[in-house]
Amino acid sequence: MAKHILVVDDSVSIRQMVQVTLLSAKYQVSLAKDGQEGLDMCKKASYDFVLTDQNMPRMDGLTLVKSLRGLPSYQRTPIVMLTTEAGADMKAKGKAAGATGWMVKPFNPAKLLELTSKVLG
Repeated sequence: MAKHILVVDDSVSIRQMVQVTLLSAKYQVSLAKDGQEGLDMCKKASYDFVLTDQNMPRMDGLTLVKSLRGLPSYQRTPIVMLTTEAGADMKAKGKAAGATGWMVKPFNPAKLLELTSKVLG
């Protein structure tokens, strides 16, 4: 059965590019337009991997990571930040919040698939 990935990003074009990339590798993909929608979806369904942006309306990525880590079913789920934020300070905040990894936009599709394969074991 295909691994199910949740992509959380307020940019329609980024969601589409990530979705096309992941579908090409036969992953099942669901999309959320901000952190609040992503959190609501995670409370109703189970995902094998969450890929989230940082800067979004309603709920940012760090808040989403912290919120997901507070849910028993998401304490070990890989959560990677896919964002334009590349500073060491922001990466440290991501790690402290519980993010598994960090990838800077614009992303390379091959690198995204490599990272996805790695975090999903």
